[in-house]
Amino acid sequence: MAAHRKAAHRKPKQRLFAGSAARSAAALALAGAATATAATGSAQAEPPLTASQVKSKVDQLYRDAEVATEQYNGAKEKAADAARSVDALRDEAARRTGLLNESRHALGSLATAQYRSGGLDPALQLLLTSDPDEYLERASYVEKAGAIQAGTISGIRRQVIGIEQVRARAEDESAVLATRETELARHKKKITTSLSDARRLLHTLTAAERARYEAEHGTGGTGGTTSTGDTGGTSGTTGTTGTGAPSGTAAAPNSRAAEAVAFAYGAIGKPYVWGATGPSAYDCSGLTQAAWRAAGVSLPRTTYTQINAGQRVSRSQLAPGDLVFFYSGISHVGLYVGDGKMIHAPRPGAPIRVAPIDEMPFAGATRVA
Repeated sequence: MAAHRKAAHRKPKQRLFAGSAARSAAALALAGAATATAATGSAQAEPPLTASQVKSKVDQLYRDAEVATEQYNGAKEKAADAARSVDALRDEAARRTGLLNESRHALGSLATAQYRSGGLDPALQLLLTSDPDEYLERASYVEKAGAIQAGTISGIRRQVIGIEQVRARAEDESAVLATRETELARHKKKITTSLSDARRLLHTLTAAERARYEAEHGTGGTGGTTSTGDTGGTSGTTGTTGTGAPSGTAAAPNSRAAEAVAFAYGAIGKPYVWGATGPSAYDCSGLTQAAWRAAGVSLPRTTYTQINAGQRVSRSQLAPGDLVFFYSGISHVGLYVGDGKMIHAPRPGAPIRVAPIDEMPFAGATRVA
């Protein structure tokens, strides 16, 4: 009887679907699975890039790398300034600490001398001496010694405060240096990643397509050097004038500009290496900086600071030796040599060469001297 009541109270199993409802649910499930499979398949079957698209992406990656290179150059300069500041402050702290130790030693010697002389109260000394003149002489000496001691102690206090201030400034500059070094690492990663991606994309082209691309851009390889430093290289031109420029080249407006142009002609054929300033390899702003340094003029390191290093001139006023800049972000620079041409360090894999200024979007020009 109890078993019967238990069975009566047991809830029957519920069936979610039955008959045509079950068949509809199954059909919907299959349709959903098919749709999901189709979506996945379409995502996986994304059409490959055309040769034209690959070349466009590679060009953009090289431009990205050059922008990052100029940012790297700027961060490197700031990091070097911060490092020099830290070293100078640490040297100053060490020098002040040496002076402090000398003052402490002098104070210790004075205290020792007083101890050896008895260090007695002047009134007590008066009681112990039978010669008033001698007492007055001693009292005056003790009073002077006390004033000297007080002054020495005050000076030591000032020295300690000064040292602490210098050390605090050194800590602040150390924090700035750490920030600059982080910036350097970030820009370096951007450069190496962009160049690596460019090489990878170029290798998706056929050998013939890659050869055409390299011929169009004057590159001798697919990626070039991807780290800073000198890598050697050849230079020089044939059929040149006494200034190093080919015969028939437009004359520079002054001797310094002529020297800068001659230096640039002498660098033709040397490799582009990001972050390099010579003498065996250069990046774009490193080349222009070195060219004008050879002429006795100090230029800042980056494209976006070099453009403000002289008088801005229009494109129609260009003369040999002028700095010519490209792209909206002022990320590339060359040295104008006349006849609508410049000498520049193009990018990794493309050596320093003469090129028309029309090959890139013109952004401005500056006359240095």
